Amino acid sequence: MKKILLFCLCIIFIFTLAPTSSFAYSYGDPNEEAVAEAYKEMVAKVQENKFDEVKAIYETIQKEIDMHMGPEPSAIILEAIENEDADTIVSAMQKVLVLNVARRLENVEKNFDNYDTSKRLLAKAFATYKALSPIVQQKDTQLDEKLKQQFDLALQSLGNPGLFGVGKKESNIDQFKESKQTILQALQDQFELESVETGHFTEEDLDRLAAAKKKEWTDLSDVKNWIPLLVIAGFIVAVVLYAMRKRK
Repeated sequence: MKKILLFCLCIIFIFTLAPTSSFAYSYGDPNEEAVAEAYKEMVAKVQENKFDEVKAIYETIQKEIDMHMGPEPSAIILEAIENEDADTIVSAMQKVLVLNVARRLENVEKNFDNYDTSKRLLAKAFATYKALSPIVQQKDTQLDEKLKQQFDLALQSLGNPGLFGVGKKESNIDQFKESKQTILQALQDQFELESVETGHFTEEDLDRLAAAKKKEWTDLSDVKNWIPLLVIAGFIVAVVLYAMRKRK
């Protein structure tokens, strides 16, 4: 009985130490969007006239924005920060959020047959819109409600694969495209963008970037990555020696 208990503890210990990258989802928390969170923090710091902190916050998302939207937004935003131009900082970031909604919705459409992926991407699109919602609401309360309803319809359009076929609901890509068009056209008009076209990078590119960041967990040529393995091996040896002593 003791041997079985020790074996179970050993297994639990190994799984606790084992790298979790293979279980991680590269998009992070589906109910949060880094760009939207940065926008909210930047607005708060702009109101406090702490422009050095505004810049520091923006730099945490600059790489992602440059990747998907090109260098132009960063050039405008960084110049506005340098000039302490609060209005331009906020309005430019709001436009970035609109483009981010467009990017997420485009990738929902591209991954429409993959329920889990499309649902997570749609959640991120809605998380981005929630940061814009107060602005839309100030101008047009009914439009804000309409857009939230369109996000709900977009979610329904994904259907549901059910559990082993039980509770399955068919998807409807035409309904999704209609909701997507309504959302993007309204946001384009509200925030005065000439276009909501997104960059050429895809969610697959994000997967590869995330994998590259996690490479250090799997690159055994790096000495530090042997440490967890050595700890696990040492623990197993200790368990075996303990069991042998008890047997004697």
